[in-house]
Parts: sequence; C-alpha cells; structure tokens
Amino acid sequence: MVSQLIPQLTVMAEELNPLIPHPVEIVIGLVFFGIVVFAIAKFVVPNFEKAYADRTAAIEGGIETAERKQHEADERLAQLEAQLADARHEAARIREEAREQGAAIVAEMREQAQSEAARIVDHGKTQIEAERQQAVASLRSEVGALATTLAGRIVGESLDDDARQARVVERFLADLEAGTPGAR
Repeated sequence: MVSQLIPQLTVMAEELNPLIPHPVEIVIGLVFFGIVVFAIAKFVVPNFEKAYADRTAAIEGGIETAERKQHEADERLAQLEAQLADARHEAARIREEAREQGAAIVAEMREQAQSEAARIVDHGKTQIEAERQQAVASLRSEVGALATTLAGRIVGESLDDDARQARVVERFLADLEAGTPGAR
C-alpha cells in the first residue's frame, strides 16, 4: 500500500501549486479560527467587558464622590463665610457697645467730678462763711474791749458795766459799719 501511494504522491506533488491552499487546509483553518473566536468571545471578552465596566464605575464613582465632596466643601465654605460675617458684625456691635459704654462712663465720671467739685466749693464757702462769722465775732469782742477801754480813758470813767459796755460797743460798730464820720 505504501508503494501504491508513493506514485500518487509524486503526481500530486507535481500538481500542487504552493500559492493556492488545499481545500482541507482552508476548512481546518476555518474550524480552528472559529474555535479561537469562540474561546475569545467566551472567556476573554467578558473579562475585558467586566474590567471596562469596573473601570467606568470607578471613574464615575470617583467623579460623583469628587463632585459631592466639592459640593460639601462649597457648602462648608459658605457656612464659614456666613459665620465670619456674623462674627464681624458681632465684633462691630461689641465695639460700638463698648464705645457707648465708655462714653456713658466718661459722662458719668464727668458728672460725678462736677458734683464733687460743686460740693467741695459749697463746703469751702460754708467753711469760709463760718470762719468769717467767727472772725467777725472775735473782732467784735476785741474791738468792743478796746473801744470800752479807749472810751473809758477818754471819758475818764470806767465802763465796766456790761450792759453799758455792750451798748457802747454796738453803737461804735454800727457807726463803723455805716461809715459815718462821727465814728472816726
């Protein structure tokens, strides 16, 4: 049998064109190509699709998370700016309140100082008036004693009588205060 095949192979070898494939090779190539396409479609493509979906989900989730965080940051920034504005208003109100209280304290202290000064002046006037009254009384008694002594020397008699002495002193002082020339 082998001997019968050899002559046929040689005839066939002469007839075969290397540029044209045999139909058996084409069929076997198509079968293997179909098996490879099926294997790729069955095992490789789903893994690629899954990886692509996971990657897409991760990116979209990252974008959503970033947008959410950005939104939260914007809200927090707005809150902080509002708090800062409130704090500035509060500080301005406190400064104004302190300024008003300071002005009120200055006015109150000025009023107290003026009333204290008026009280001191009134007390001084009262004390001066009391000292003046005391000086007048002291001068009256001394002037009276001197006038009585002088009048007793002029008249030549003693004016030791208290009633007479008091009348003479009063008349002398009255003339002296009136500024009459007879008292001089």
